[in-house]
Amino acid sequence: MKQRIFYVLFACTVLSSCVKQTKLFNGKNLKGWYAYTDIDKKRVPPESNFVVSDGLIRLYGDKLGYLMTEQSYQNFELTLDFRWNIDKRYFRNNNVKNSGVMYHIPENVPDVLWPRGIQFQIKQGSTGDFVLLDSLTLTVRGVTNPAGKSVVVARERDNEKSTGEWNTIKIVSQNGDCWQYLNGILINSGTNASVKKGRILLQYEGVPIDFRNILLKKR
Repeated sequence: MKQRIFYVLFACTVLSSCVKQTKLFNGKNLKGWYAYTDIDKKRVPPESNFVVSDGLIRLYGDKLGYLMTEQSYQNFELTLDFRWNIDKRYFRNNNVKNSGVMYHIPENVPDVLWPRGIQFQIKQGSTGDFVLLDSLTLTVRGVTNPAGKSVVVARERDNEKSTGEWNTIKIVSQNGDCWQYLNGILINSGTNASVKKGRILLQYEGVPIDFRNILLKKR
């Protein structure tokens, strides 16, 4: 019996070690990403609009837009850190700080502000809301949202840190079911998304924001 337990534990260890985390951001450059902005209105090299420094992706400037992964992903755990950039060299006195992380963006949708997909809303007072874009549907707490251009489904609780502090996001996607965590707490979840895989996007909506430690683990 003891020998059998040992082999079971050994097999579990081997399997878990085979599940590798992929760095979507290597801390040095934006390889694997492209940029799109409201001014360029086409795919452009990411470094032409956004900055990598000190191991961070720093989104700021006059052009609204995003960074998009070149690859699509299905059934994953995505973790990353974000903070609002309050450095006076970049800071803008916007009334509402607003950004987001999008996922399940189909490969065949055009580049626009903003494409079809699910957004983990990053916004003062509502970080963790689902924003379902371009007719994407999701069942949350037993209710499937009507398809629309931009549908917000509020998080169940707040857990964002003070402005300027680092926050950790985790997004879990499994066969169309989605869980959104903020700083270790589950704050929103849904099932049966109408799109179950796709690319990942970091939004820049005019308020400087930093990202780091962008890791993806396949499930």
